[in-house]
Amino acid sequence: MLPSQEEPAAARGTSEAQPPGSAPPGAAPLPGAGPLDGPEAAAAEKVEVELGGSVGAEPLEPPEGGWGWLVMLAALWCNGSVFGIQNACGVLFVSMLKTFGSKDDDKMVFKTAWVSSLSMGMIFFCCPIVSVFTDIFGCRKTAVVGAAVGFVGLLSSSFVSSIEPLYLTYGIIFACGCSFTYQPSLVILGHYFKKRLGLVNGIVTAGSSIFTILLPFLLRVLTDSVGLFHTLRVLCIFMFVLFLAGFTYRPLASSAKDKDGTAKGGNRLSLFSRRKFSPPKHIFNFAIFKVTAYAVWAVGIPLALFGYFVPYVHLMKHVNERFQDEKNKEVVLMCIGITSGVGRLLFGRIADYVPGVKKIYLQVLSFLFIGLMSMMIPLCSVFGALIAVCLIMGLFDGCFISIMAPIAFELVGAPDVSQAIGFLLGFMSIPMTVGPPIAGLLRDKLGSYDVAFYLAGIPPLIGGAVLCFIPWVHSKKQREVTKTTGGEKMEKMLANQNSLSSSSAIFKKESDSVI
Repeated sequence: MLPSQEEPAAARGTSEAQPPGSAPPGAAPLPGAGPLDGPEAAAAEKVEVELGGSVGAEPLEPPEGGWGWLVMLAALWCNGSVFGIQNACGVLFVSMLKTFGSKDDDKMVFKTAWVSSLSMGMIFFCCPIVSVFTDIFGCRKTAVVGAAVGFVGLLSSSFVSSIEPLYLTYGIIFACGCSFTYQPSLVILGHYFKKRLGLVNGIVTAGSSIFTILLPFLLRVLTDSVGLFHTLRVLCIFMFVLFLAGFTYRPLASSAKDKDGTAKGGNRLSLFSRRKFSPPKHIFNFAIFKVTAYAVWAVGIPLALFGYFVPYVHLMKHVNERFQDEKNKEVVLMCIGITSGVGRLLFGRIADYVPGVKKIYLQVLSFLFIGLMSMMIPLCSVFGALIAVCLIMGLFDGCFISIMAPIAFELVGAPDVSQAIGFLLGFMSIPMTVGPPIAGLLRDKLGSYDVAFYLAGIPPLIGGAVLCFIPWVHSKKQREVTKTTGGEKMEKMLANQNSLSSSSAIFKKESDSVI
């Protein structure tokens, strides 16, 4: 469900102008002088933070394999575990209702929906913060600590006696741990792969689709046989493996000492490297919101997502109420997972042939179909029709996710893309947290999910309409920049012509005087 980030945290200081009073570009820095300023400092920080070497060391070329394949498998497990559990939350939702439900509580669906929606919302909400921690402490430490926190949150969730403590243990602690272990798994890929990064990134992000296909069946068997609490304890195994997988995210060494070792014994990777942490100069880069097209995008996407997560949370409950005689009801979530994986590969490839910002029209198309399919869920009186709706919804869900990063690159450029995606995911947390509880409240008040699914289809249509303005805004801004740049070039040409004319006149005057 979540977009991939194909590059490590970008060096945001590279766009800064050199401050007054700094040394000339060609001057060598004095030994023992204070921190560098300007682009040189940004480059040094990027090498030190991301690659674990000393300031000024040159980064190694990505090995394009070797240990990187193990890193890829660890990242795949991370992606699958985190979002596989989140996407299969409909099965846990039904089990929570059975475990904590009471006939005297007419708002139980509303209360229970907060658990899953708060969990998914917190994963996105923490993304801008996690990007900062990853820049400062590195991928391995951030991921390992995140997995440990997620393990503690999930294990403590298995000992609660009511629904309210799950807001803290599952909705916040477990979700924050997932967020801190998820984002480094994508950043580390850029350290080990460059030429194959697209392929590797596709394999890793497909992990969530694979786990979304398999986990609903596993969770249904577990909840039916051993109950909710023991199911959560079994899921702790996933987080423990994730904890171990985080240790594979070792940084590439580029210090002078490691270079000496490399000269003697070939390319060598440091497993336990000690680093001096140099926090980035600009923790949050709010200047990207001056890009009008990105600002519109950052408004349109969250607006479209108020109903996006509703089917993931409430679809299983709706199926249990509408199709009571059907077996293997969790197949609807499996269908979404299958076609979501297909959509990511298919539309990711199609996006390569769509020029520039026009890729945004693929997201508009995605929201159009997601909104329509949400509205069609209550209209399905036959289980086969509901499966068809879920297949189409999953396909365009994959389309929406797969082109998030390419659009961000087009709007803000490579140096700012990391924080651009981080901010966007943070904004997305609000509608994804609020939407499912509202749908649950409507179910409690009206006795069915019909109105909830109808209303869930409206925000994607509105958000898609807002996104249609982005290509126009972007092209208008480009014309203004081109016009300004053209005017500056014309002024320089006229100035050069005037200078040449003045020189010719002076030369002619001097020649006449000599004659």
